[in-house]
Amino acid sequence: MKRSTGVGLVFALVLTGCTTGAGYYSSGGLAPIPGSITYSGQPRTKLTKSPVGSSFPHSFTDQWGRQVEEIYIIQPDRSLLIAARHYPVFSFDDD
Repeated sequence: MKRSTGVGLVFALVLTGCTTGAGYYSSGGLAPIPGSITYSGQPRTKLTKSPVGSSFPHSFTDQWGRQVEEIYIIQPDRSLLIAARHYPVFSFDDD
């Protein structure tokens, strides 16, 4: 009886962790790194013409010379949230 109660409690905690939050990007996002648009804080200019919830990419080279691609989402207060960060391994340039 104790074992099944423990398993049920663990299952309930795992399930609760999966279902909490308002959406896929409900957390604070990724921490900015040097080169991120939000590294020195939020941009001073607000993205007033872009719809809330829209996303856009930003590519840059980090301090170690690696190519970085970030995806930003515009929040309701017009701040930017880093939703994804990728370090591409291959480059398919036309050169």
